[in-house]
Amino acid sequence: MNDPVRELDLNLTRRQLFGRSALGVGTAALAGLLGPDLLAVEGDAKPKPHGGMHHAPKAKRVIYLFMSGGPSHLDLWDYKPKMRELFGKPLPDHVRDGQRITGMTSRQKTLPVCPSKYKFTKHENNDRGVWVSELLPHTATVVKDLCVVHSVFTEAINHDPAITYIQTGSQIPGRPSLGAWLSYGLGRMNEDLPGYVVMHARSRHAEQSLFERLWGTGFMPSDHQGVLLRSQGDPVLYLNNPAGVSRKDRRAQLDALAALNKAHHKRFADPEVLSRIKQHELAYRMQASVPELMDLSKEDDETFKLYGEDARTPGTFAACCLNARRLAERGVRNIQIFHRGWDAHGNLVGEHGSQCKDVDQACAGLIKDLKRKGLLDDTLVIWGGEFGRTAYCQGKLSTKNYGRDHHPRCFSVWMAGGGVKTGITYGRTDDFGYNITDADGNVLKPQPSKDKRTPGTMHIHDLNATILHLLGIDHTRLTYRYQGRDFRLTDVHGHVIRDIVM
Repeated sequence: MNDPVRELDLNLTRRQLFGRSALGVGTAALAGLLGPDLLAVEGDAKPKPHGGMHHAPKAKRVIYLFMSGGPSHLDLWDYKPKMRELFGKPLPDHVRDGQRITGMTSRQKTLPVCPSKYKFTKHENNDRGVWVSELLPHTATVVKDLCVVHSVFTEAINHDPAITYIQTGSQIPGRPSLGAWLSYGLGRMNEDLPGYVVMHARSRHAEQSLFERLWGTGFMPSDHQGVLLRSQGDPVLYLNNPAGVSRKDRRAQLDALAALNKAHHKRFADPEVLSRIKQHELAYRMQASVPELMDLSKEDDETFKLYGEDARTPGTFAACCLNARRLAERGVRNIQIFHRGWDAHGNLVGEHGSQCKDVDQACAGLIKDLKRKGLLDDTLVIWGGEFGRTAYCQGKLSTKNYGRDHHPRCFSVWMAGGGVKTGITYGRTDDFGYNITDADGNVLKPQPSKDKRTPGTMHIHDLNATILHLLGIDHTRLTYRYQGRDFRLTDVHGHVIRDIVM
């Protein structure tokens, strides 16, 4: 005689067991079925004001321009003229103060000071102004719309843990990404498109590997993961029906498959089955919405003039930025563009020169385009990498070319729109762009903090906390229960940087 309880035990995997025991999984699945208006509801089950968010949001969506490899803050944003007086001399010991460096430069006999070869221009928007390198002439034209943060820092010193850290809140793989958290907490605004879209822009230089976990869901249901749009062929693999299969046929197949999946879920209560049903339905709707989205032929010449002629070529950073604006118009909540090739260990002048040509006009064009479309005020745009570059040279130093190693102690990120103050800088660094300082020039040694933050600094947990805040989310209350613990994007750290919020 069959024992249904025993049969259930035999068919229940370890993953399913944890999924069923974690109430957050069922809650997330139910929230997706009920719709965005009931998300993030308090324990009294009464919908809160602001569409279910913790507070009134300043931004509806995020466009994250991620420069993978670590762009040099010293050659782009953080002007340090005093370094020229010490060209080639060893970096003073008190500056490094025993801080960890990578194995690539730890064997060098000296760490020679390496000033930037590029000219900087100060754009007077306030008492301090914003310095911008000659490598970014187009971005300089929109600097009045930017908030440039010089004091971002991280503990990770190598690429993969550093990118994983800033994207997921942990150096160890397995956590949900920022976009997954936003999808889980806020839901989708357009049911015909994913809530989280990822694009990879082509680069001219050697690229660091990027893994799907950077836009994945970790232990969350898989329907919150980012959808990668390809620049060649079908934007999404297998999106088109095969020959001989009509849209009516596909609808009938999905209905039959959904019935089987619902029966399976009723029997085994595996929450991933609900995610699979939702993914199938989204894919069906995307068959109609995505081809129109990726067709840039209807954009006028004025638009291409903003982004540059590269925007006409699929897969370029400019084309990705134009598509980002189109996605924003159509209600996609989170859009992320990865641009690789910023890891300039030995040929910074050659590599950063061409990298900036790839992104400079497109970044400025995106800001201008969002502004003229009335979207910038409620769209948060973020530009930055996983860490910065060192004040000392890696390898051979000359006035014409040089390389820089990884530097997590301080680096620059800019933000625009979405409730961020405009035309300002936040945070300071020393004369070498090596340490964060206070207004009097005293070196600060900040650490990620749960209770008290060092003023003038921005840990990557603070960056993520601020992003969530601008979207109406209290980062301490957006949690997901897994294996008996309530997880957060910011772990047990993070503070909203209210000095940059309007």
